[in-house]
Order: sequence, then structure tokens, then C-alpha cells
Amino acid sequence: MARYTGPSCKLCRREGKKLFLKGDRCLTDKCAVVRRSTVPGQHGAGRKTVKEYGLQFREKQTAKRYYGVQEKQFKKYYVKADKQEGIAGENLLSLVERRYDNVVYRMGLAASRKEARQLIRHGHFTLNGKKADIPSIIVRVGDVIALKEKSRSSEKFKILAEQMAAVIAPKWLDVDVAAMSAKVTAIPQRDDIDFPFEEQLIIELYSK
Repeated sequence: MARYTGPSCKLCRREGKKLFLKGDRCLTDKCAVVRRSTVPGQHGAGRKTVKEYGLQFREKQTAKRYYGVQEKQFKKYYVKADKQEGIAGENLLSLVERRYDNVVYRMGLAASRKEARQLIRHGHFTLNGKKADIPSIIVRVGDVIALKEKSRSSEKFKILAEQMAAVIAPKWLDVDVAAMSAKVTAIPQRDDIDFPFEEQLIIELYSK
């Protein structure tokens, strides 16, 4: 499976905004966007005129990197979203928001989506009581994601369990802190996604 293995902070600098790829570090003065706001590379500090295509491309890259999705998979989400009823841009965001790894992150059981993917692949979570170690699964209304019983004794999850109670979960997730589980109660709407995406730019890019 293809995945990005380079420095996460470089991605944030390239997009010029915090993508929250490294958990709590992104909230401190150590954040790369705070320390070095220029684009990576020899000519990063130079001013460039961004045209319409550039704006659309950068917005697509921002969404891909925010959710940790590669181009081929993201394009598939667009094709699926475009066939659904409603606004294509909102459908697209709803799909990626319902990725299994994003749900684990939203539950507060991972510091970042990247960590959530790693924990899922290592088999720490179940989906509807069954083993599920594929981070790209799109969860549906009624699905229950839970931490495995045998994983709860690890020091890492003991710490995360304490932090979980302070996490404000989206309203489409019913989180049970005591059981360390969450149930998908609704399809996420545009208002449930707090990152300032301009999803119409993404749709315009793919529609060309």
C-alpha cells in the first residue's frame, strides 16, 4: 500500500496551514507552520502569483493530506460522491470523514490520523465486534467501533483513556468513554467538519 513516509510538518508548510498531522505538537510553538511559515524548498520564500488551477490543486492537496489519503483513492471518493444525491463537495467530505481511521481519531483514541491508521493495522480495534484492520473502511450509520479488551491494559491506551474524556467528539458519533467505543449515529454533515475546506474548488478541479 502506497503511503507518504516523509516529514509530516513539511506538508503543513507546503499548504501554508496547520493540518494537525502530529497531534499535540501542532498546538505548540514547535509547530513548523509557526516556526517557518515559508514553503519548503530553495525558492519557498519567493512570491508567486497563484492562478485558478493552482488554487484548486492546492485545495485538493490540502484535503488529501489532512485525511492522509493518496491521489488514486481520493479520486475514487470524488467519483462516488459525484454519483450520490446532493452537493458533490459535501458528499466528498462526508465520505472521507467516515473513514475508519478518522473515526478512531475523532473518538480521541489516537493523537493523529497517522497514529490511528497504525493502531488499526496492529489490530487494536473492532468494527461491530469483528476484527477490522483496514483504515480505509467507510463506516455506516449503526456501526460500532471499539477498542479490543486485551488492548486496554497497555500503558498507551491507559493514557489515551484519560484524554478521551476531554475530547469533544462530533455529534454524529455517540462516544462511550467507559467502554472506549463509539457508535455512528448519523451521516456527517458539512457543519460537522470544522476544517475550513473550500470543497467546491476540488470539485471544479476534478470536473475539468
